Formats: sequence, structure tokens, C-alpha cells
Amino acid sequence: MADVGEELALWPPLLGVLGAGFAMMFSALGAAYGTAKSGTGIASMAVMKPELIMKCIIPVVMAGIVAIYGLVVAVLIAGQIDKPSLGYDSFKGFMHLGAGLSVGMSGLAAGLAIGIVGDAGVRGVAQQSRLFVGMILILIFAEVLGLYGLIVAIYLYTKTSA
Repeated sequence: MADVGEELALWPPLLGVLGAGFAMMFSALGAAYGTAKSGTGIASMAVMKPELIMKCIIPVVMAGIVAIYGLVVAVLIAGQIDKPSLGYDSFKGFMHLGAGLSVGMSGLAAGLAIGIVGDAGVRGVAQQSRLFVGMILILIFAEVLGLYGLIVAIYLYTKTSA
């Protein structure tokens, strides 16, 4: 039977693993939604104007970038997770959990925004090509939400290395 000190020592690595998991899981959920929602808009737009498919694939690419943000942070966090006896304490665990939630939840929000804007945007571009620049600008503002989460996550991550 494990003693109480050993059971308490399992919490810091658990928090780190949750941080890495949340970073990947939530950002991938956002990217998947953004890809699916934008993809349905592209498919319905392509029926009328198939020549615009490659031009209107941008929302799908931007949604995929959100998942890369989560992947980067998850790999960084996973690389630092260690046994508590080797110096992985509660501070590192909580910082890694915060970093993972930061990039994950902002990635989820960005993916939702990209999906909605991408769907409506590509349908609008099919009817009026002058909407393309406006759609791209709105997509950039949606994408930057995920980038903000990445910046905060990297900042939190570097606090554990110092």
C-alpha cells in the first residue's frame, strides 16, 4: 500500500498531463469544427463556382493552424513532465495546466469563429467576389484569438523553466 506522501506526489504530474491533454484536445476540437464548418460552405459554394475552390480554401488552412498551436504547447509541456522526486512540483504542474488551458480554450474559440466566418464568407464570395478581402480580414482577427492563447501559454511555460 502506498503511503500518503507518495499519493500526494502524484498530483503535479497529473496536472502537467492534463495541461498537455487540454492544449491538444481543445485546440483540435476548434480546428475540427472550423474545418468542418468551412468545408461545408466550400462544398456548397463549389456547386455554383468550382473555380473558386482553391481561393476559398483559406479558412480550412487557418483552422488547421489553430491545432498546430495546441500541438506545440502540448509537446513543450510533455517534454518537461517528470517524477516529483526529480523536481516536478505543484508549481510546475499548475503552470502547465494553465498553459494548456490557455492555448486550448483560445484555440477552441478561434476554431469556432473561423468556422462560422469561413462558412458564411465563402458563400458570400461565391455571390460577390469583392467580399474576399473582408472575409480574409475577419478570419485573421478570428485566428489571432488562438495566437493570443499561444503567447500566454508560452509565457506560462517559460516561467517553469527559469
